[in-house]
Amino acid sequence: MKKTIIALSAILLATSAFAATHATDETVANAQAGANTAKEKLHEAQHQGQEQQLKAKHAAEGKSDSFTSKVSEGSQKTWNKTKEGTEKGWNATKEGAQKGWNSTKEGASDLKKKVTE
Repeated sequence: MKKTIIALSAILLATSAFAATHATDETVANAQAGANTAKEKLHEAQHQGQEQQLKAKHAAEGKSDSFTSKVSEGSQKTWNKTKEGTEKGWNATKEGAQKGWNSTKEGASDLKKKVTE
């Protein structure tokens, strides 16, 4: 009888600990998603600033309408868009991997629970 009570207490303790971990995983995932969005917006603003600086430099040099200036500005803009797209893709990959890992942990916990029952 004593062993049964101890075993049930351990299971209840483990279940509540798992629930706390699950809530924490979701909280962390939401925080990371918010951080990724903020980081992406920051980089977009930085890139726009770089593009404006390049345009201002070309205007100061009197080359704002030249072919090479247009090509340079277009290249800068394209490069910035490429970096932003890569960053978004990388963030999505990290979030997907984290969700997969969380699902794996949940599945393992559920399996462990079924085995102990």
